[in-house]
Amino acid sequence: MVNSKLQFNNRLHLLGRKHSKMANGYTTQMRADGLIVVKPRHVARRGFPLKGLVLLALGLFAFKALILASVGPDGYGERVAKLETGTFVERGGAWVMQADPATQVLAQLMGPVLR
Repeated sequence: MVNSKLQFNNRLHLLGRKHSKMANGYTTQMRADGLIVVKPRHVARRGFPLKGLVLLALGLFAFKALILASVGPDGYGERVAKLETGTFVERGGAWVMQADPATQVLAQLMGPVLR
C-alpha cells in the first residue's frame, strides 16, 4: 500500500509540473494510433548572448587587422596616437584600437591579400 501511495504522489507531482509548463502554451499532436497528445510548448531560455559577444570581438579584431594591414603600422600608430590626445570617448576608442598581438598576426595574414 505504501508503494502505491508513493507512485500516486509521484504521478501527481509530474502532472502538476506538466500543468505549470502548459501555462506558457501547449501544442497538440495526433499519434499514429489516433490518440491526441498535448505537450507543453518549448520556451527558449533568454540568457547572456555569449555567442554574439564572441562574434563581436572577432569582428573587432578583423576590423582592426584590416585597417592595420591597409594603412601600415606607422600610419596606424599615428592615428591611434591622435585619438589618445582627444576627448574621453576618443581616448577610449584609442584604447580599444591598440595594435595588440592578435591584431598584428591577423594583419600580417591579410597583408599579402590586400596588396
